[in-house]
Amino acid sequence: MKKLFYSGLALFAFSACTSPNNSQTNSEELKDSLTDQMVSRPLDTTNPDPAHNSQNSVDWMGTYEAVLPCADCPGIKSVLVLREDETFEIRNEYLERDTESADEGTFVWEDNGSVVHLKGENTDLKLKVGENILFQLDQEGKEITGNLAEHYRYKKLL
Repeated sequence: MKKLFYSGLALFAFSACTSPNNSQTNSEELKDSLTDQMVSRPLDTTNPDPAHNSQNSVDWMGTYEAVLPCADCPGIKSVLVLREDETFEIRNEYLERDTESADEGTFVWEDNGSVVHLKGENTDLKLKVGENILFQLDQEGKEITGNLAEHYRYKKLL
């Protein structure tokens, strides 16, 4: 009987400590506070941590391969080599044709440290560098999306 009495007393004490109106007010105050923080501190997505980017955190050197879309053939097999001295070599083979092309040149890292810009005699290409993958960017420097997006990804040959 004593256990039942003490249990009831404890339940009464806990329910008296918080009222529904008080918890609703606290919830609204918390929501307003979070909203104020979001407005006063917008999220910076350009380069959240300049000390850690693809240039210095990812093993980007190596050989990459992709089969790029082609309007009048099954695809263009592209093999790209990025070297530590910031030079590159690229070879393109048009599948089911007897056509190949090659180029070499240098590349520079964009300011954000995650994009390389390749410049050769016939090459002007931007690629976003990821872990064992390169994402070809469009003319505006944006990642290619849509149904063919996966064909614009160079995978590192291990």
